[in-house]
Amino acid sequence: MFGNNPLNELIDLLLDIKDKEYMKDFLLGILTPKELEEIPTRLQIVKMLKQGISQHKVAEDLKVGIATVTRGSKELQKGRFKVVR
Repeated sequence: MFGNNPLNELIDLLLDIKDKEYMKDFLLGILTPKELEEIPTRLQIVKMLKQGISQHKVAEDLKVGIATVTRGSKELQKGRFKVVR
């Protein structure tokens, strides 16, 4: 799907990590503190939207911009995040 490129390499590496502590260590090493905060928040955005919570309520509750929530909503409309419950 992605061909032989750095994104594909990252995906393969993430799929190879089976241990939670190894994954945490990897993420702590590769991501900035801000990214470590933002990525889990984006997951919460998707989860809340899938529960039917309004975009404005999600933005308010998570203290993020409405544009960030709208982006998550648009990706949901494209059929992404099927594995997120």
